[in-house]
Parts: sequence; C-alpha cells; structure tokens
Amino acid sequence: MRTLKVLSALLTYPSEELKVAAADLKSILAKEAVLPERHRAAICALIDDIAARDLFDAQERFILLFDRTRSLSLHLFEHVHGESRDRGQAMVDLIKLYEDGGYSPTTTELPDFLPLFLEYAATRAPAEALELIGQTGHVFAALRERLAKRKSPYEAVFAALVALSKAKLDEAALAALREEPDPEPDDLEALDAAWEDEEVTFGPGAAKNACGVDSLASKLRQARRPAPGTESVQGTGPRTVVTTSPAHRA
Repeated sequence: MRTLKVLSALLTYPSEELKVAAADLKSILAKEAVLPERHRAAICALIDDIAARDLFDAQERFILLFDRTRSLSLHLFEHVHGESRDRGQAMVDLIKLYEDGGYSPTTTELPDFLPLFLEYAATRAPAEALELIGQTGHVFAALRERLAKRKSPYEAVFAALVALSKAKLDEAALAALREEPDPEPDDLEALDAAWEDEEVTFGPGAAKNACGVDSLASKLRQARRPAPGTESVQGTGPRTVVTTSPAHRA
C-alpha cells in the first residue's frame, strides 16, 4: 500500500528531496485512491505547503511540533502506558516483527518511530497493513486532536490514518483531549516538567516472548492508555533511553 509510504515520507524531517517529490506523492495518492477524497485533498494541501515553504522554515516547524513536544512525539510507545520492562519488551518484539516480515530498516531510529512503522506496514498485504494501522488507531486519533488544536496542516496525515484504522474515541475522551493543557515548544519550563521521567534501559534476555501482529496489539494497548492527553502528564511514567545517533532525517 504505497499510500502508507507517502504518509511515512510526510512525517520525516523536511528535505529538498521531499519538496521535489511533491508531484509524485500526489500522483500515488490519486492512483491508489484508498483514502476518501477529502483526506486526499487535505494531504495534498500539506504536500503543497511543504513544497512551497522555505526549507528551513519547514524544518523548524517540524522540529517544534514533533521533536520538542512530547504529546506529539512520533515514537508510538511514548503514548502507551506500561511498566518499564514491558515497554522495553515491546521495542524488542517490534524489531522481531520487522525481522520476521523481512523488513530491515536502514536508519538508526528506534523501531517504534512512526515513519518506520508505516514503511513496514506498506510492505504487507493490504489486509495485514490495515490491521496493523488499526491497532495503533487510538494513538493516531490523539495526535490528530493535538494537531487540530494547533491548526497544523499535519493533522491531515493523522486524520487519514484514523480513517484507515477505523479508530474512534468516545466523546468523553475527545473532550478530555481538547481540554488537556498542551505545552508550547518554547515553554521550556513546562517541557522540562513533561519530560522529567524515570530512565529505562534494555537488559539482556529481553526478547524471550513470541512476536506478531497480536503481540504488537497487546503492547500498544497495555494498561489501556487510550491517547496522550486524556490524563495529565505528571512526569511519573518511564522514559526509554537507548544509545542511538540523532533522530533520522530523511
């Protein structure tokens, strides 16, 4: 499903290559036509926005949204509750899922980096790809709400993912998301408080459990945190720390 590759590309750090590929990205969406017209139109508007925007301006916007705002993190497990050991195991299981599917990421990013996850889903048969997307639908719905509050054109990507996933939050959850404080990326004190977490490291022997689509679902839904923002960030959750190079820049 090449549409997922388009969505993956739009969630990577803006580059000149991405700007040049604007017409090709829109062509893929039109030819595959797996998204409703209104979602395709919104995504095309984002593609045009990135293509027309000064590159440094586009990059700065991306950094402020996704690199400096925890509630908009592009790492899936940042939005899922669970004990630290479970979170580490979820990372290992996701790596195994990729390996079992013959997918070898060429980046040093963490396996739960959303563009990587979407790239992997794009390599699967349509039914399996949609099943994978559906298991992360509650995260996509939350990110869509956050971006809608900021009136960001990136909302279009998550609206499309929600449409593919068929995920829905009840009205109470949506209301909570809309009311929840969302620190601005230039509010350094608020951001420090949001990121002040207990560190977690991956120990040996973590990859003992079997992995697969159902395993991924259980990891993502562990403790049923339905979405970031449905409860206040108190800085008590675990934070995964591994040794990697800086975030992948496409």
